[in-house]
Amino acid sequence: MIPKPFTLERFFAKHEFSARYLLSTSDCQGMLMADLVAGADEELRARWERLTLGYTESRGLPELRAEIAALYESASPDDVLVAAPEEAIFLAMNALLERGDHVVCTFPGYQSLYEVARSIGCEVSLWRPPEAEAWRFDPAELEALLRPNTKLVVWNFPHNPTGALPSQADYERMIAAAAAAGAWVFSDEMYRLLEPTDEARLPAAIDRYERAVSLSGMSKAFGLAGLRIGWVATHDQRLLERVEALKDYTTICSSAPSELLALMGLRSRGTILATNRERVRRNQDAAGAIFAHHASTLAWIPPQGGTVCFPRLASSAAQAGDATRTGGAADGGAEAFCAQVLRDTGVLLLPSTVYDYGDSHFRLGLGRDDFETGLKVLDDYLTAQAL
Repeated sequence: MIPKPFTLERFFAKHEFSARYLLSTSDCQGMLMADLVAGADEELRARWERLTLGYTESRGLPELRAEIAALYESASPDDVLVAAPEEAIFLAMNALLERGDHVVCTFPGYQSLYEVARSIGCEVSLWRPPEAEAWRFDPAELEALLRPNTKLVVWNFPHNPTGALPSQADYERMIAAAAAAGAWVFSDEMYRLLEPTDEARLPAAIDRYERAVSLSGMSKAFGLAGLRIGWVATHDQRLLERVEALKDYTTICSSAPSELLALMGLRSRGTILATNRERVRRNQDAAGAIFAHHASTLAWIPPQGGTVCFPRLASSAAQAGDATRTGGAADGGAEAFCAQVLRDTGVLLLPSTVYDYGDSHFRLGLGRDDFETGLKVLDDYLTAQAL
């Protein structure tokens, strides 16, 4: 089983650490380790000082799993397995799926959510939201895509890259549709906890459906991507045991320092999450002003949750992917636009071609401290190009 190259990750491998301004990243601002440790309680700081660098438990540090379980209404520590988020996707898909299974997955999206299933030999149906309906994932469309042999429904809310977030009623209908089909649900909840209000937050899938797997981690909402700590949670112990057995062929266990730092982050989650939600809100306001200023060039639908959104080049030529026009920054499609902006300004935007989703959109990330600085560079550049 060899999946296709991961286009988004190859793009970031090439540009992320050389571009001057990162306006397309999906994680929140990385915390200083010193600040994280300083914010921990005395007992955790003492454990940090005497930590030995040996192997750790395959399912994860027990205290860490207990803190993770506290994020859910119905989970216990035994329902949690710790792994790097991308690893968790790979392992869970291989534990759940077999060649010939049918899978429904939200799209556009993080490539491994559907590509791993394809590489196993599954048939994947893509569930697409209309931009004209504010990127709403219609439950009726999901119901139409389900088949008698549908094994798994995969969704990601808040959604990467559109920022879409279903209503509570739509979400309950999605759960009911999967249950009526007898399908598993794999719920990518990496951006959960970054909703603008608590009322907008959806329940975790495992708290609404016994055949659900919830994925989350420390990289997006918590700004601790460098720890490489995430998890899957499910009430099905047989599935969790299969995932754990497969993990023996990947990392086996997690990094001891990362697990303890993740525990510190989770115990400080009130402060960390409030800071990150405010950062996203502030950056979203700044982005809104820029889109209003350049309405003839760019159009957007503000995100309903999470850190990312999916603006569109507003020119008719860009929407059609016509690269024959000349004379402005938005001429041609999104890929050419993003390449030109990067070359001329050092601002990194992520074109929709990375998602295999046409050539009219780009991803914008709202989670970093220097977002407004990079946005000002982009604003000045677009203004100059329009003269």
